[in-house]
Amino acid sequence: MIDKTTKTILGLGALFIGAVLMSSCNRDYTPLETVPSVDLERYQGRWYEIAALPQRFEAGCHCVYAEYKKHPDGYVEVYNSCRKGGPEGKVKAVRGKAFPVAGSDNSKLKVQFFWPFKGDYWILELAPDYRHVLVGSPDRESLWILSRTPTLDEATYNHLVQQARTKGFAVAQLKKMDQQCFVSE
Repeated sequence: MIDKTTKTILGLGALFIGAVLMSSCNRDYTPLETVPSVDLERYQGRWYEIAALPQRFEAGCHCVYAEYKKHPDGYVEVYNSCRKGGPEGKVKAVRGKAFPVAGSDNSKLKVQFFWPFKGDYWILELAPDYRHVLVGSPDRESLWILSRTPTLDEATYNHLVQQARTKGFAVAQLKKMDQQCFVSE
């Protein structure tokens, strides 16, 4: 049998957890605009991470890149790779799937690495020649600057950072990726 003090503590704990969950669900973000459309045929291939907001799953990573390949069933196969601990570190990789969001003309994807969890992958800025891209999530917690080459000229990088800033991302927290293992390619 649970005594009155324990019930009170459990009740207050449940109330606190509920309040935290409600406040996190009620964050008020301005709508995040994506590019009008993305040609997944042109988007597929290798993208090097130039910079990103820190993510737990990328801690200690160097030489990060992603490869995308359109699957005949309509989704995109995703292969993410990094070297842990340094440019000579052990390669860590993960495979996933990206599913276009209906009505977005492929500018919004739901990426899944571990079933049943999916994350937002929204294409916010995309070079007309598909040479660089700004990708983020509507909650502003994830942001990546990607390029077809391991380096990106400073003017283009600064332009993408400015675009991210105007969209409400915490660009002061951006971390440039060490891509020195690819620079000689």
